[in-house]
Amino acid sequence: MQNFETKQTQKRSDLLKRILFPASFFAFLVMIIYQADTAHYNFAFKMMGKIPYGDKIGHIVLYGMMAFLLNYGFRGKKWLKLSVGSLIVFIFAFLEEISQAYFPSRSFDLADVLADVIGIVLFTILFQWYINLSLHVKHFRAVLKG
Repeated sequence: MQNFETKQTQKRSDLLKRILFPASFFAFLVMIIYQADTAHYNFAFKMMGKIPYGDKIGHIVLYGMMAFLLNYGFRGKKWLKLSVGSLIVFIFAFLEEISQAYFPSRSFDLADVLADVIGIVLFTILFQWYINLSLHVKHFRAVLKG
């Protein structure tokens, strides 16, 4: 009975992480987008502005992390050989970039879209490595148990 309860608790914890991690990061990303759209630049914006290509690095890291976490949330699910999480993040990033045409403090930049794609691809590859490593560790533990 205790083993069943442990597995149920572990499943709930795993489900919570798969929802909580991507949702929390998405909320963080939306906050950053809101601040940029309304020209409320904080310390982080000013620091990234001082770094050469800081804006592009930010796009790579933020959208890449979102892709990683959403792929984690969807358990690496694929659609037409594309990771569902990565596809959702790309669509969101592209629509967000287009929406910038409607804000006086922003403008559409194809280089930002390219940076988004680079981040999404890099972090999707990183996610695949993570999954493969997790499977190898799980197999290794099973072998050690006998």
